[in-house]
Amino acid sequence: MPTYEYQCDNCGIFDTLRPMAQRNTSCNCPVCGREAYRVIASAPAMSSLSTSVRIGHATNERASHAPMTSGEYRAHKHPPGCGCCGTGSKTTLCAADGTKGFPTKRPWMISH
Repeated sequence: MPTYEYQCDNCGIFDTLRPMAQRNTSCNCPVCGREAYRVIASAPAMSSLSTSVRIGHATNERASHAPMTSGEYRAHKHPPGCGCCGTGSKTTLCAADGTKGFPTKRPWMISH
């Protein structure tokens, strides 16, 4: 439920949580009980959110079909030999006698 600002003639401005359907209807002041009307006295409080919360909101707001920026793409790329996205095997295997094997390479393709 969103927070809306209301102004009481006796007590001043106060905030209250209300359903969106009731945002423009008057409500009673929590201090004196008089009828108070909605006002817009301040800007939305997005700047007071933590960085991680703002990034989360931005991620949720971006459409799923939106392409990644070049910075996001570079941050998403993994270094060569990363096993988390591929088959999980290393590019080079070392045997007990010290010989190297390349299980992901094609040994029959020596040159073009």
